[in-house]
Amino acid sequence: MADQRSTPDEMMDTDEVADYLRLKRRKIYELVRDKQIPCTRVTGKWLFPKQLIDRWLAENTELAGNGPAEQAPAASIAGSHDPLLDWAIRESGCGLALLPGGSLNGLKRLAAGEPVIAAAHLLDDDGEYNGASLARLVSGRDLVAIEWAWREQGLIVAPDNPLGLKTLKDLIRRKIRLIRRQEEAGSHVLLRQLLAAGEMALDDINVLPAIAHTENDLGLAIVEGKADAGLAIRSVATQFRLGFVPLHRERFVLVMRRRDYFEPPMQALLAFTRSPGFAARAADLGGYDVGGVGRVVFNR
Repeated sequence: MADQRSTPDEMMDTDEVADYLRLKRRKIYELVRDKQIPCTRVTGKWLFPKQLIDRWLAENTELAGNGPAEQAPAASIAGSHDPLLDWAIRESGCGLALLPGGSLNGLKRLAAGEPVIAAAHLLDDDGEYNGASLARLVSGRDLVAIEWAWREQGLIVAPDNPLGLKTLKDLIRRKIRLIRRQEEAGSHVLLRQLLAAGEMALDDINVLPAIAHTENDLGLAIVEGKADAGLAIRSVATQFRLGFVPLHRERFVLVMRRRDYFEPPMQALLAFTRSPGFAARAADLGGYDVGGVGRVVFNR
């Protein structure tokens, strides 16, 4: 972060404002070029008044247009469930509540102004994570998305993988009983995309009628022998001592309006991620890369 000893009249250079906003220098130059950020040029060098930057952030949290003021959103995170996030919310004392319901559901609720934050992991058609999906589902708002973690996705199977599953094609050849997540879950969206990439479809697989509404429900179904496999993150296999067949690596993000990023709940959660206990917990759960936690990955 930028030097906190500065006065309110501080002028930040390009590197300092990029650090302050957690953006890349390239993005700062784009904002300057498009005249979207307060700045001035002195002897060939771009400078950014910190006081005006803070005001710019606050002003850019308003809805486009001149509609009526919104009701304050609930202090909650809606969308995809993540075991590490669930634990960190409790341990950090940030005051946020979890409202799991799937990535698509979380973004739709954020668009409706219900939660403060949406949690998502949606793979776009261009192979990137959470970009086009955010622009499409939560339009008309100034949003920021921060990286929570990269996670391993794969098939959750019985201990020691007794059916010898290695790829999604094995689900078809061996008529495996697959339990799936709800339509709005990021894991279900990913399953359809992975199948399509392999020229397969859900109709080719023995998909059970029951739906796992959380990853824990999916893990329990495998433990209880009600299903042979399901797509979920590695930490589910760790928690239930099940087998895991890695298939994909995904980025999990937290999406919010810029103003809410600076509010105490989000800042308390981010501060906790810098503690040794957070990194240790991620390692214990397995399948997490938290090296970039807090990094801005979407800012529009």
